[in-house]
Amino acid sequence: MDDDDAVRDGLGLLLETAGHHVQSFASAEAYLAEFDPSLPGCLLLDLNLPGLQGTQLQAELLRRGARIPVIFLSAHGDIPTTVRAIQAGALDFLTKPIEGGQLLEQVARAMEVDKEHRTKRLVFERLSERERDVLELAVNGLPNKEIARILGISHRTVEVHRSRILLKTNTATVLELAALAKDCDVIHPTEPRPKL
Repeated sequence: MDDDDAVRDGLGLLLETAGHHVQSFASAEAYLAEFDPSLPGCLLLDLNLPGLQGTQLQAELLRRGARIPVIFLSAHGDIPTTVRAIQAGALDFLTKPIEGGQLLEQVARAMEVDKEHRTKRLVFERLSERERDVLELAVNGLPNKEIARILGISHRTVEVHRSRILLKTNTATVLELAALAKDCDVIHPTEPRPKL
């Protein structure tokens, strides 16, 4: 995304020639109007845009829970801005002008990150609704007996669900499971509330 037509056209041609499907936008607002988190990809993002700035768009995507890999590409970056963008999850911060090969390497890396993330998330989609309930309570640190009480099921049933969850997610411990779930942004640690 860049507000300069010539830059957008040049980047689009480079990426399409390398076999990538490209959508170009002149503003963050135009991008958000068409953003579909179910589509794989990455976002090449200029820092200075008309309206919503690049870092503001990055913050809005995070607020929405979107996990698209972001690569900043700007002629106006400074160290504090670069650090903030990377701390907020940007994959890289590149400076214009950039050599085409370097940009293609970073895009390939971003596409691989996106693919890995989507593959991990698919694991959680295989869980049943009850397994998701158990998962959320377990990663919030509740013992099996408390989970059973909250969900109105037996202690043994909770143990069976936990075993199946670990098996389906290919994790060995609840700690490892919690780290994977957090990385995939499928659950958010909260204070569990008893079901009435």
